[in-house]
Amino acid sequence: MSRPFPSRSFHSREPLHRRNGKIRAREVRVIDDKKEQLGVMPLTTALQLARDKGLDLIEIAPNAVPPVCRIVDYGKFLYEEAKRNKDSHQSANRMKELQISATIDPHDLAVKRDHAIQFLCDDMKVRLKLRFRGRQKAHKEVGFGVMNQFVGDVAPYGHADAPPKMVGDRDLNVLISPLPRNKRAKNPRAVPPAEPPPA
Repeated sequence: MSRPFPSRSFHSREPLHRRNGKIRAREVRVIDDKKEQLGVMPLTTALQLARDKGLDLIEIAPNAVPPVCRIVDYGKFLYEEAKRNKDSHQSANRMKELQISATIDPHDLAVKRDHAIQFLCDDMKVRLKLRFRGRQKAHKEVGFGVMNQFVGDVAPYGHADAPPKMVGDRDLNVLISPLPRNKRAKNPRAVPPAEPPPA
């Protein structure tokens, strides 16, 4: 009977990254332990540089021409990579929910907006929920207006994945995702107010 899944030993034979003597290229582009580019050099020279520093030569971009290798302690490299993967995975899954009402006070709305901006600056998604109560259900356009204003106010930091929509007959929802960091406005809390120069 054939096994439906490959055995685990099959996966463990091939390491995540080729390093030192396992690197097959003749020439490699080298980045040193301070993350500075050293340029293209023969593999033997790169291996000698790594050996002189007591570190490993790790192939980080095997498909580049020539392959890119980094001089680094392999254990530290694996730790950094695992931490980076964990952080990106967590930030992708993090979400905060904020609730507002159709008749929310302007000051309260500003406080909620500041919270949303902070969450977006921390790379979190924001689910905004507006619940219609009682006679508010007869004037849903008011709730849509509040919701659209909120989405417009946080636009420099995040964008709505889709227009606000009703869930059931009482809840109006919208999901706001953070903009990429290079396109996002600066975090208002992180930017200290500029002090005037002394006269």
